[in-house]
Amino acid sequence: MDQQQMNPMEMALMDYKEGLGTFQQKMPEIAEKYNAFTEACFAKGELSQKQKQLIALGVSVFAQDEYCIIYHTKGCMDQDCSEEEILEAIGVTAAFGGGAAMSQAVTLVQEAMNEFGQNNGEQGQQDQQDSQNGQNQKQGQNQNMKH
Repeated sequence: MDQQQMNPMEMALMDYKEGLGTFQQKMPEIAEKYNAFTEACFAKGELSQKQKQLIALGVSVFAQDEYCIIYHTKGCMDQDCSEEEILEAIGVTAAFGGGAAMSQAVTLVQEAMNEFGQNNGEQGQQDQQDSQNGQNQKQGQNQNMKH
């Protein structure tokens, strides 16, 4: 796929995969063991791959790791997670991660779902507009807050 045809989420995934490829070339033994470990972790076991992707998404949101949020939002969608399942998982994450986790959940996760086709049609457009409005309000609030 041509980079000009990619949406921002697909470009982020491509950047991540290119970075992994570079790491694999420079550190093949470590990369091989890391890949084997993560493949084993995400293999079907007592938990389904779908459940594991939801957990990984929650951890990614909690850690505020944007590449992993995008990657595991896509993973959830690839495992046929519904929008409700994804939102419930990130809601639980926000219960532990507070406002920082919630801000990632209501912006980046929803943007990734829209970009990867979770919300099609008018509802997806409305969610995107609502998300943008929320970001604008948050930016205004953050300018007034002291850290």
